[in-house]
Amino acid sequence: MQEDVLAYLLRGTDEVLIEQELIKKLEEGRPLRIKAGFDPTAPDLHLGHTVLINKLKQFQDLGHEILFLIGDFTGMIGDPTGKNITRKPLTRDQVMANAQTYQEQVFKILDPGKTQIMFNSTWMNAMSPADLIQIAAKYTVARMLERDDFNKRFKGGQSIAIHEFLYPLIQGYDSVAMKADVELGGTDQKFNLLMGRHLQEVFGQKPQIVMTMPILEGLDGVQKMSKSLNNYIGIADSADDIFGKLMSISDELMWRYFELLSFRPMTEIRLWMQECEQGANPRNYKVKLAQEIIERFHNAEAACKALESFEARFQRGGMPDDMEELEVKVAGASYCIANLLKDAGLTASTSESIRMINQGAVKIDGEKISDPKLEVAVNERHVYQVGKRKFARVEIIN
Repeated sequence: MQEDVLAYLLRGTDEVLIEQELIKKLEEGRPLRIKAGFDPTAPDLHLGHTVLINKLKQFQDLGHEILFLIGDFTGMIGDPTGKNITRKPLTRDQVMANAQTYQEQVFKILDPGKTQIMFNSTWMNAMSPADLIQIAAKYTVARMLERDDFNKRFKGGQSIAIHEFLYPLIQGYDSVAMKADVELGGTDQKFNLLMGRHLQEVFGQKPQIVMTMPILEGLDGVQKMSKSLNNYIGIADSADDIFGKLMSISDELMWRYFELLSFRPMTEIRLWMQECEQGANPRNYKVKLAQEIIERFHNAEAACKALESFEARFQRGGMPDDMEELEVKVAGASYCIANLLKDAGLTASTSESIRMINQGAVKIDGEKISDPKLEVAVNERHVYQVGKRKFARVEIIN
């Protein structure tokens, strides 16, 4: 096997268990069955989801079989990963409505003619209670409680419902039913992915390779990209929204997005990093990232128009190119907009900040705001405007 093929597949991965086994499977010269599962718990996919889907595309481009599993059965249980309380299960109608949007959106990246969409209800609905008991007999409660989130809840006296133990068992059995050679998942899914290896061995199959991918940080650069945290970029977002959001991320986060989201060669990305270190404006490369993402989920024309629209708002719209750039240091995870405007020197006091906001005279990145209690997350950089003449590009840091 060529070393560049392995490097291509390992790009951006966090861990491969076991890498030597992956090499042996690739050397067999047959299309491998590559599995990734998504529970349809929300109607839209965001860029955080595409970290895994991009890796599926890389395997697909090399001729491997892509098994895109929609967890319509497990979605009604609710993944307990990272939860300190029992997750509220979804109804069948909610799950299926979300699953439909997943199928529509995933083919913006994957080739529909070379992708198998599978549902774990196919085999789980056909399973008898006795069959499920047999699977449950393959694992112990003691081993289940080694899982970090279960362990914390158990020690903290918080309840763990029995059905939550079934989730990793069923996800693991999915790999048996699908005869997966490789399973992809986020780093937070490692326990569930290893369950697949365990159950495959129990059922007489060769254990799958586990490949974990990093969890993509949201626009704040700190917390996991999530719709509930409103720090996400949806792949169904408008071209202008995608462009504006990507232009708002920090320069440091931009390079992480390049590694995990861009299809450009890493040699090219490293060259750009060197150019920035030598004084090039990071904004120019952020534009390249934004246009690549928009072209993927919309088209090239939309990418060009989004750039034109952005420049019209931020350059020809009366916003100075040489505005003051500031860093405001705070102790918490967010900062009230009224205090920020005062500390940035855009207002004389918090009371003036509140008054200007109420008058509709305050904008963030060209968008008027109306809530004087708005909290701005740390590690974000935005352009703040008060009135017609006061501007500052401010980054909030810890």
